[in-house]
Amino acid sequence: GLHLVRDKMAGREDGPELRLKYSRAVNLSEVESKRDPENEPYRSKYAARELLKELKAGQRAPADEERDADADGLWLQRLGVLELQLGLNHAETEELSAGEEHLAKCVRVLEAFKLCPETVSVFIQAENQLGILWAGLEEMEKAKTYLEDAEALYNQYTKEIGTPPWDTHEHFLAEEERLSEQERQKRFEKVYTHTLYYLAQVYKHLDMIEKAAWYCHTTLQRQLQFTHYNPVEWAINAATLSQYYITEKRYMEGRLCLAASNVIFNQAGAVSSESAAEESEEERDRRDQLQQKKAEIARCWIKYCLNLLQDSRKLLENDIGELDWDRQEELKCQLKKEEEEQEQGRKSAVLFGSSDTFDLIQSVEEKVSCTYAADFARARAVFLVGQSYVQEAKEFFQLDDHVTDHIEVVQDHSSLFKALAFFEEDLERRCKMHKRRVDMLNTVYTELNPQYYLLVCRQLQFEMGDTFYEMMELKVSIANQLDELDSHNVKKINLLAQSAIAHYTLFLDSLRDPERRFPATLEGDVLRPALVAKFRVGWLHSKVITSEPQQQLDNLQLSLDCYSFVADYCAGHPEAATAMEPELELCVEMAALLPTRMQALRSKMAAFNE
Repeated sequence: GLHLVRDKMAGREDGPELRLKYSRAVNLSEVESKRDPENEPYRSKYAARELLKELKAGQRAPADEERDADADGLWLQRLGVLELQLGLNHAETEELSAGEEHLAKCVRVLEAFKLCPETVSVFIQAENQLGILWAGLEEMEKAKTYLEDAEALYNQYTKEIGTPPWDTHEHFLAEEERLSEQERQKRFEKVYTHTLYYLAQVYKHLDMIEKAAWYCHTTLQRQLQFTHYNPVEWAINAATLSQYYITEKRYMEGRLCLAASNVIFNQAGAVSSESAAEESEEERDRRDQLQQKKAEIARCWIKYCLNLLQDSRKLLENDIGELDWDRQEELKCQLKKEEEEQEQGRKSAVLFGSSDTFDLIQSVEEKVSCTYAADFARARAVFLVGQSYVQEAKEFFQLDDHVTDHIEVVQDHSSLFKALAFFEEDLERRCKMHKRRVDMLNTVYTELNPQYYLLVCRQLQFEMGDTFYEMMELKVSIANQLDELDSHNVKKINLLAQSAIAHYTLFLDSLRDPERRFPATLEGDVLRPALVAKFRVGWLHSKVITSEPQQQLDNLQLSLDCYSFVADYCAGHPEAATAMEPELELCVEMAALLPTRMQALRSKMAAFNE
């Protein structure tokens, strides 16, 4: 009987005119509005609103002789659609409280019909929009309630009814213009994908990070499944999600997201720079944007490789930061076992896309491991992938236009070398890797004006100090393996020690005020670095090799000054004592021991001079 009633009502309300008015309102709102002038940005939206209001005024309850459940339902369903459109219209013209009223009314009017094929999609869209609206006002709990309600309704409808539901506009279309079942289902799925996408955002704001990641992953999957996505946006979202998986040490999922990101990004069309001369400004902007996004994805890959190596190191190192053979054997056995299990379990993991996309993604995945590196060969393979993405990121993030980004990429490159050096057994070769780090850091450091880039300069000074320090320790280890210390090695060790001291001192001097006074209290972010730098300078002074007793004495005095400074500062600042726990004990010990050593040296010198 429904169709009969529809035609009777349409007849009474002048069907074609009604339909025309509605389609004009939609056209104004969705098409015309894109061409509105800047001084009247909402002209078309306001015109659409007037038409919707007229339509709403024309929706009245059926006369008594025509009243039955069907007629009542139809009238209210159309009213619900108009309330949704008015709610959207107000929200899009920044009138949020009016928008909220219309959307809430839509939900009230359709409550009784929310499981009907004609209105379930309209109802979910109203809840989606209420979710967005409240989230925009930072009312996350309210937003969450509406969106979780929409999610539950989709699941209930799909399970209990399952007929492809009507699209919003079909309430104002003639019978022959209605959509096919297939098109209806596609649009309904898109509405639900939006629900999941907004839920992911809300969970992220509420710090429900694991839940947010799951919803984000599901959204990305559905966008591919129903081909509703913009390739560049999709790729950036997938790369961003990979960073969550990496911090959770879920490298398999992280790699999947990054591989998919590469594959889908390539659907955006090639970035050609051949005919740069004939390009319009718009094309150049688009090319620039694509290159930037590509470089951003490359940076996510760098973090993947770097974290994988750093996490591998944590599993393998002993208390003094060297590779532990037993742990290495243990890890190798564990990985072998996992590899066999993974081959069986891999296909049940969350996947992306259709079979052809999936094959492309898999071939990108296979280029880099997602298991911990247990030895140098495996670590080097991960390092090389990371390094190739460093080159890619640097192509866009160049030093002259993108200073901070460029330097962050160089610092990551240096960290990749540092992570790889841990796996290198040959100490000379390990030293060469650290030398590469110093060179690349120094290249950017010399280009910077410390006035504008104080923080970055500090980071670089400290890291170069650290690197020289590591090189010096390596050279000492190499020298210890020799029968006797020749002057060549002595020179090398002293030079490295002086370089480390110089860079740590630059860092410490950058903390001084214009009167060159060192701060009485160190701020949180520089507290540990400053005290570690002081501690290391103390240690380095005591390691400088010299046969001159007076020089030895001077070096020991400098050493004592540094150790005493750290010990005294920690005694007066409990938070510093906590931060410096690993080094503090040695500092206090040295501050007590050195005066005795110096006294012995002085007596020896006095006896020698008599």
